[in-house]
Amino acid sequence: MDRLDFLIIGAAKSATTWLQQSLQRHPDVYMPDPELHYFSRVYGNGAAWYADQFRPPRDDLVIGEKSNSYMDTPEAAARIHGDFPNVRLIAQLRNPVERAYSDYCMLYRRGEVGREIGQYLDPRAGQGGRFLNGGLYYDQLQGFLDRFGSDNLLVLLYENISIEPRRQLDRVGSFLGLRAELQVPPVAEKVKDKKQPLVGPEMRRWLAPFKTTVKPFRHTAAFKKARSLIAREINYATLSEDLKERLIGYYEPQIDKLGTLMDVDLTPWLQNTQIAQLPVKE
Repeated sequence: MDRLDFLIIGAAKSATTWLQQSLQRHPDVYMPDPELHYFSRVYGNGAAWYADQFRPPRDDLVIGEKSNSYMDTPEAAARIHGDFPNVRLIAQLRNPVERAYSDYCMLYRRGEVGREIGQYLDPRAGQGGRFLNGGLYYDQLQGFLDRFGSDNLLVLLYENISIEPRRQLDRVGSFLGLRAELQVPPVAEKVKDKKQPLVGPEMRRWLAPFKTTVKPFRHTAAFKKARSLIAREINYATLSEDLKERLIGYYEPQIDKLGTLMDVDLTPWLQNTQIAQLPVKE
């Protein structure tokens, strides 16, 4: 590839899919659907493989992709800069405590983690891992800022989407130099909604060996009927107030430094309350 205009680098569980879908609806933007994870997980596939994932119908389109793993992979910033030093970067961040819990719930319903939530989210366990490390935003962004500078990095806040989606997308459009404004996409059914009936984690683990076999039948009426018989609302482990307070303490130094870096008051992230909106300084 001789050109890549922008990358959405994360964070995971911060509505980056909503942002991607908004951009894909724009007539002047092209993005492949899947997360390629090229600069984080499959860099060894080579530049030719990466280029083959992009098939824009016109040469004049603004080209980008989204892979949430780029932000929390230490090697990704250097790799991206080495291949595309002028690419624009977009990071969308969420309260790290809520992000960690949402990430845990996703892997729990997939059957990839157990029900003992403290084993994964308690900072005292000392394991770090994707749940805790995924919210170390200040450290993660420094690697990109050191290489690309602040002019090529747009940082958005998840909490502002529900209140000001139009303003959020206007900032993205201006950052990417789009001629027409981005349209706010219709609210689609949230497949990740914790209340939606799903196949439980125990059953998922039991069915895992048959996943490849049944894949061709996933969209048939018979498959959907069978799935409806075993799907149920998942009973997630609760994020206790005590564990929440420990997570807030764990992230507090990062949040303080990130607020200074962004020139935004992020103290609501340190309050043990549901956040509705955070201010953005233009």
